[in-house]
Amino acid sequence: MILTLAWWPRRAQNHAVSMTEPRLELTDAQWVVIEDLFPQPTMGRRGGRPRVPPRACLEGILWVLRSGARWKDLPTIFPSPATCWRRLKDWTEDGTFQKAWARLLRLLDRFHKIDWDEALADGSFARAKKGANSSGKPSAAREARS
Repeated sequence: MILTLAWWPRRAQNHAVSMTEPRLELTDAQWVVIEDLFPQPTMGRRGGRPRVPPRACLEGILWVLRSGARWKDLPTIFPSPATCWRRLKDWTEDGTFQKAWARLLRLLDRFHKIDWDEALADGSFARAKKGANSSGKPSAAREARS
């Protein structure tokens, strides 16, 4: 019997990824509600690389916002971190992200899924070094040494 390389078992590549894929944030019903706000650009006459679908970018953005992870930690099932970040920047500047959020919020309100009597706020706080204001003058002990 002759063994060839085609018969030899392939080695698995070692990828440092999570054993479970992240769950997607948007349901199909939610996407249908906001889909018209994120049009898929058509290919120009000059051609070029096709753009990543907007839903995939939006899912990546929502994953980062929900998890609090860094952009470079975006799982590989989403588009590249740079693409997702760039789309977030564009959609925030032109108001698309705000319109989508407002539309989904109105939908939740219509189904009485929001309790308007309860409100929560969250924020990150970091104390100033040694309790001083960040705009305060440096002390004499902090002056540059000769």
